[in-house]
Amino acid sequence: MTSPRISLEQHLSDQRASMPSEHAAGVAAILKGLAGVAVAIERELAHAALRDRLGYAGGVNVTGDQVKKLDVWSHEVVADALRKTGTCAALVSEESAEPIEMAEGAGPHGIVVCCDPVDGSSNLDVNGAVGTIFSLRPSHGKVPAAPAVLGPMTGQLAAGYIMYGPACTLVYTVGAGAYGFTLDRETGEFLLTHAGIQTRRRGKIYGINEGNIATWHPGQRAYVESLRTQDKASGRPYSLRYSGAMVGDVHRILLEGGIFMYPADVSDPAKPKPKLRLLYEVAPMAFVAEQAGGRASTGTGRCLDLVATDYHQRASILVGSADDVATAEDFYRT
Repeated sequence: MTSPRISLEQHLSDQRASMPSEHAAGVAAILKGLAGVAVAIERELAHAALRDRLGYAGGVNVTGDQVKKLDVWSHEVVADALRKTGTCAALVSEESAEPIEMAEGAGPHGIVVCCDPVDGSSNLDVNGAVGTIFSLRPSHGKVPAAPAVLGPMTGQLAAGYIMYGPACTLVYTVGAGAYGFTLDRETGEFLLTHAGIQTRRRGKIYGINEGNIATWHPGQRAYVESLRTQDKASGRPYSLRYSGAMVGDVHRILLEGGIFMYPADVSDPAKPKPKLRLLYEVAPMAFVAEQAGGRASTGTGRCLDLVATDYHQRASILVGSADDVATAEDFYRT
């Protein structure tokens, strides 16, 4: 007879000792709220075509991406759920030019949530995998609260992502390892299925949009070319796996090893143009990866050593197996 699986709620209770005591209750409340959001989004995705939620809503968001109908809907669902926790002081979202302050969570123990409600939304119309990425930071009692997230990326209370695919998976960390939970669709409960995720030191998979090769740093091009070159002694060539959704690609890398890369466009070397957003994509994924024994780098330095000066600041990321990321950095230095 198999033992009952641990629920997300029970796991959060067990992790309280790993969280700052003044924020433990708030972190747990927000993560449970986001789990509820995941159930709602997963259900909506299954019926999106039937409810006319596919396609564009019109216009672009603050980061220049065309806005999908499900982007708008999911942003509203996330904001509503966080407000109801009573502990979220502000939300920084990809779908809102300005942070959303929440008086319900204001105070010395308030938490600011940075979130990409639907990562990979270009996959929606073709029934591809998408996800949600989140990061939790203390507000330090600031009013308004959102400016508390600007500064070093080392101050995250928790971070994680949700992947909507054949199964709905939630992965989170509070700085004491990375853990994965799978949604039991019959009960609506997330159950522990990946205890203490540990990424391999080196893998055999790489993920990157090779359509952008002409815009890459010379070291980035040389590294990818090396991954494609046969060398049995070092386990090459690597296999390319790229879905267009960061959540799905990074999740595969964390479980199987390898490296996911989204480098900057350096067509003009004097003005590099990264694509991904630091606060709600790069930093949370870097935190999870490090807690799983991996690494996350810009190519020239640790992602979590970056300092945010803008809510929608962009950054590069090379994330995954520690040895693979280290090798990529070597190519950037040559």
